[in-house]
Amino acid sequence: MQAELLIKQAEVADETGVRTADVAVENGAIIAVAPRLPVESAGQQVDGTGLLLMPGFIDLHAHSALRPFDDPLLAAKVGQGFTTELICPDGLGPAPLTDAARTGRERYLQGLEPSTAAHWEWRSAGEFLAALGEARPSTNIVSCVPHSAVRECAMGPVDRKPDAREMAAMRDLVEASLAEGCRAVSFGMIYAPGLYADTEELIGIAEAAAKFDVPLVPHVRNEAAGVIDSIAEFVRVAELTGAALHVSHVKLVGVAHLLADLIDLLTSAQERIRLTFDQYPYGAGSTILSALLPPYAFDGGPEAVLERVRDGRERDRMARDMHAGLPNWENLFAACGPDNVVVTQAAAPRDGDVGKTVAQIAEETGADPAFAVLDLLADTGLDAAMIDHYSEEEVVKEIFVRSGALVGSDGVFNPHPHPRLYGTAPRVLGRFALRDKLITVPEAVTRLSAGPARLLGLDDRGAVVEGRRADLVLLDPARYVDNATYDEPHRTPDGVELVTVGGTPVWSRGHHTGARPGAVNGAVS
Repeated sequence: MQAELLIKQAEVADETGVRTADVAVENGAIIAVAPRLPVESAGQQVDGTGLLLMPGFIDLHAHSALRPFDDPLLAAKVGQGFTTELICPDGLGPAPLTDAARTGRERYLQGLEPSTAAHWEWRSAGEFLAALGEARPSTNIVSCVPHSAVRECAMGPVDRKPDAREMAAMRDLVEASLAEGCRAVSFGMIYAPGLYADTEELIGIAEAAAKFDVPLVPHVRNEAAGVIDSIAEFVRVAELTGAALHVSHVKLVGVAHLLADLIDLLTSAQERIRLTFDQYPYGAGSTILSALLPPYAFDGGPEAVLERVRDGRERDRMARDMHAGLPNWENLFAACGPDNVVVTQAAAPRDGDVGKTVAQIAEETGADPAFAVLDLLADTGLDAAMIDHYSEEEVVKEIFVRSGALVGSDGVFNPHPHPRLYGTAPRVLGRFALRDKLITVPEAVTRLSAGPARLLGLDDRGAVVEGRRADLVLLDPARYVDNATYDEPHRTPDGVELVTVGGTPVWSRGHHTGARPGAVNGAVS
């Protein structure tokens, strides 16, 4: 037997357990897994003694749709073991797109998908995916169809129900995007214009997803006091349409007392529908700063938002509602508090505020914290992002252990990012599994790789077995743990000896190799 890559005597981990074996790779695939393989020659041989060998990790919530145009190496992801990423979550994404929507879409996404190199010449999902493939990313890319993008194409950035023609146009656009290679449909019920959709509209979109047997992937309307009803809304949509449901970043924002109710809801729903969910292992979120604004602020698109944050009467109205709240609105400003909201991105002339809390900025400027947010959005043209601390770590761990959640980093490439951008996988495997023993190593494989592969229909990965794609992670279990912190977020984990994508090494002994072998939407390159 000959092999391009031979990993000898590694501790091979899968969903059933850990066993010592050699693994041989040829032409991008695993060709053999067994003790003491009779390999006559190998292009590269790696001693895996004492090291864990696992299938490449799959990030189920990645804001990497535009990053490959600026930084195709994606070192923050491959350096922790992610080899496949699901992009365009939260109903947000660069495509599909219309000429009329382009400028507003770029502006709105800048806080979550910052890019200076993306050309934005695509219009369909297929054209965008082709452009992404030409960027040659290091990781594999799988895409959702983002509902907000679809809605904006069909009816603009408006707060109203679609008419029959517009609803039909949305369904057609979802189906066309799925036919062009997307593998899920995402929703962002706190982001414009998707937040204006009622349940009837969600059912219509879900019917299109069900035709292609792809999952619905929602950021639900409310993850605070309304979290139970918000998840139940999508459970009902899945029941009525037969679509699979995968809930993004399950969490409790300031309502730890609802933990038992949350687990009960998820458990009972799994008896009626195909339900999965993911979680990032931190008690803080990260998103665009404008998510602190009341829902009505977004009617009409980004230009209308900017007019409102600069208009005296509208500013007074929004600030009042940010402090007092509105019925059925997830008010992150009040739920987290100005002391717990940190600016992670801000365009000039406010780039000096990166790393400060809203409370600090308010004190420095002598403004009420709500007005400090409005001023920052006005000065940056909405190009600002944040970290919002909302939960104790023990609550995060309880949800993780009791729910069986899969893993999505929700990492955003900000100047001062959330540590989850670099630390999600090593926190799950290195800290929760290897150190704290909250879960076993085989269960970590399920959550990080095998489970996500099944969800997305990626039958060519998710296990270290003969015939599977050679997306592999070899790591030192004694050293592998998250190093990234809120103060120092740009830190990759130690102990990652080798990461391969389609058999090509992209990470070796703590450094990126410069290789860019990633395939777009699961096609084997």
